[in-house]
Amino acid sequence: MFEEVMSLFTDELDLIIKSSDSHLKKADLGIRLCNDMLTKLQLSVEKEDFEDVLSEIDFFKNLKPFPMSYLIYFSEIRSCELNIPKAGVKHKIHFLEKEIKKVNKFFAQNNDFVHYMEQNHNYLDHQFFTRNYRDNFPFTPTINYYQYPEFSTSHDMLWAKVQALYRFIHYIRESIQKLQPDNSSLYSEKKHKLLLWSGSKTALVELIYALYVSGNINHGAIDLQTISTSFEDIFNVKLDNIYKTYSEIKARKGNRTKYLNQLIEQLERKMHRDDEI
Repeated sequence: MFEEVMSLFTDELDLIIKSSDSHLKKADLGIRLCNDMLTKLQLSVEKEDFEDVLSEIDFFKNLKPFPMSYLIYFSEIRSCELNIPKAGVKHKIHFLEKEIKKVNKFFAQNNDFVHYMEQNHNYLDHQFFTRNYRDNFPFTPTINYYQYPEFSTSHDMLWAKVQALYRFIHYIRESIQKLQPDNSSLYSEKKHKLLLWSGSKTALVELIYALYVSGNINHGAIDLQTISTSFEDIFNVKLDNIYKTYSEIKARKGNRTKYLNQLIEQLERKMHRDDEI
């Protein structure tokens, strides 16, 4: 029902994220794109409601929060870019550190719900992600966010904000790092000097894309470039154009997921050997 429109949205979103525009320009474009997408989803649901409760839960738990989380993410970036002090590195860093405190406060206040989602529980999904129970758990979002009560459950907006702030944390850390390029103390824990990627870079890109599309990192609330940068930090390797490498992987004849299949085969052989001991 929503596959085609979501696929188009993801493609347009990737173009915005990968563009060389300023953060503010990206935020403006992203907000417009996400609002348009949410309007399309809302009209579609109004025209043809869900077949059953499970379909409704899936929509408000997995589908709607994707564009909604990016709307919140871009809104937070826009607010940050407009309100950050215009001069003085110390003043800017102080502002960004206050933003980190706000994020930490949000996660502390919603710790039980975040834990529920991170543990992949579902026993409260019928209350959190159907519209029948929205009055029982009021959540008031910021005025800039997309607000249509009849198109919301009690927790779909909250879940979207959790995902958005995972992304926003990365934006803040990058901003601080740019202001203090010679101060690596905030990021020293990211460096793993003993870990060196000794396979091919193409194999690593194949692995990164597989993890990205799985949605198993930050509940899918993370972009491809962030995952790639993190892998570069962990394995002390520099990946060039991952999008070009991915195109080359797609163009392979026959076995396109060569490295992933190799991992499966090696693990299977290891388990067979262990069984024989």
